[in-house]
Amino acid sequence: MTIHLHEGDLPDGLEWGEAVAVDTETRGLRLDRDRLCLVQLAREDGVCHLVRIHADAEAPRLKALLADPARLKLFHFARFDLAAIRKYLGVWATPVYCTKIASRLVRTYSDKHSLAALCRELLEIELSKAQQSSDWGAPQLSAAQLEYAAADVLYLHRLRDRLDAMLQREGRTDLARACFDFLPTRCKLDLAGWQEDDIFTH
Repeated sequence: MTIHLHEGDLPDGLEWGEAVAVDTETRGLRLDRDRLCLVQLAREDGVCHLVRIHADAEAPRLKALLADPARLKLFHFARFDLAAIRKYLGVWATPVYCTKIASRLVRTYSDKHSLAALCRELLEIELSKAQQSSDWGAPQLSAAQLEYAAADVLYLHRLRDRLDAMLQREGRTDLARACFDFLPTRCKLDLAGWQEDDIFTH
């Protein structure tokens, strides 16, 4: 794993494949209160770029990458990350693939759909979650924080490959794609105040 930390935006001249793994770190889990602090990106070759987001950062290169309609963005629990990116960077990071949704559609034999659980079962990799609740808005990020943040995107390409095979085997590829396409609408509901309400229930 190679980690590059950038302040405010991506540098010029970076090459990306047909898909880029994406994650975010915020000050907490409330979109109306907790600002976006870090965006993590990983190529399939294991090179990770972490971008610190400042209050006044315009980040044009990062925004262009996230909004590129020709490049698939891979997330785990895309619902939160998409909404945070939309609120604080003003773009929709689509098209999107969510490993958590894919897992829920095909790993119906389990109630464990965290990133750590997927890496453990599908890739035989143990992830440390020790830095999950750390201060991502701190003036300096520790080496442990950077490694944790990079690990959250490092394995998403491989997980997508495993989950795609399972989706195809179970005949649920089209259903997964429809769920992924609906995510921006679900995020709009979250941002408009319906985070806890399922408007589809009776």
